Amino acid sequence: MAEEPDGGREEVGEREPRVDWTSLQPAVRRVGDGEDSAESASSDRPSGWAHLPPAARRVEESGAGDEWDGPDLQPPGLREGETAATDPQLLADDEHQADEPEGDVPSPDDHEVVDPASAPEPEGTDGLVANAPETDEEAPLAVHVEEMIKRLAIVIAVAGLASVVVFPLTEELVTTIWDYVLPGSGDEVVDPRVYHPLELIITQLKVASLAGLVVALPAFVYESYAFMRPGLYENERRYYLAAVPTSLVLAVLGVFFAYFIVLPYTMDYFQGYTQGTADVAFALGTTFNLILMVMGYLAVVFQIPLFIMLAIMLGVVTRRWLEDRRLLFWAAFAGISFTFGAIDPTGVVPIIVALTMIALFEATLALLRWTGN
Repeated sequence: MAEEPDGGREEVGEREPRVDWTSLQPAVRRVGDGEDSAESASSDRPSGWAHLPPAARRVEESGAGDEWDGPDLQPPGLREGETAATDPQLLADDEHQADEPEGDVPSPDDHEVVDPASAPEPEGTDGLVANAPETDEEAPLAVHVEEMIKRLAIVIAVAGLASVVVFPLTEELVTTIWDYVLPGSGDEVVDPRVYHPLELIITQLKVASLAGLVVALPAFVYESYAFMRPGLYENERRYYLAAVPTSLVLAVLGVFFAYFIVLPYTMDYFQGYTQGTADVAFALGTTFNLILMVMGYLAVVFQIPLFIMLAIMLGVVTRRWLEDRRLLFWAAFAGISFTFGAIDPTGVVPIIVALTMIALFEATLALLRWTGN
């Protein structure tokens, strides 16, 4: 067998050269080598680890399996599988300790605990939201829903009471409305046709319901104001209270507009476009359905100026914003008119209602522009 050249094998028992551990940087330095004993390692371990700043804190617990057990930090003179008698330690680094502030690191327990209930509230508030109205109070959703149902019940009760009061007078009202709205006068007045026994009573109920709706409309406006009142400022409350009588006046104007202008023209058109072909027999129930629908419809349509004024006063929209989008509102008015005016297949009533809505919209904007608001 050929001899191996010198230096090809390490001599058995030859020790590895000692590593100069003092050259390790920065703040963590391995303590101990193969010749140190457990006693010397424990005696060299500094005390008072709890007072060391973060740069020199101990990182490793007594368990194995972390970065300290890597081969790069294995002290010389140990065979594979053996562990050093000394535990890895962190020594304070003078250079880094010089930058640390003096004194102990504050503990989280040292901070003062502030009770939220004792904290001062923002001036002018009730502790809920800054700058909120003084009467604004936070409440669960169920409380708000219960209050809303109660107020709607009041509106329904007002409408029902008004309908009961008006019902004994409905027969005279039906006769008066019929004689004025339908074409002709004197002997030429078209008599209503009744096609089933309850038709007259049902018509009377419809007339009474319309009266109740007109009377309950201001009640609805007021109850909605009372529901929102805690969240409104003083100036917003004045605006809303001014809307109650205004709503009643506008509703009456809408009914009068339908009674004196829209309905006579519509009925005259119905009578004329079949002339020479057939005689129109006006059924009491069907005719009054159209009459009541137009009256109630225009009572709501005439609220448009009120809605616009309130929206501008409350800062929801501005007059210029409405003017810039007037064509969109015109299209919306036409769509609403033809949707709810489907009872008239001729399209006369929807056209009249759409033109009325557009006229009210433009008149309100013109009034605001004239007053400078």
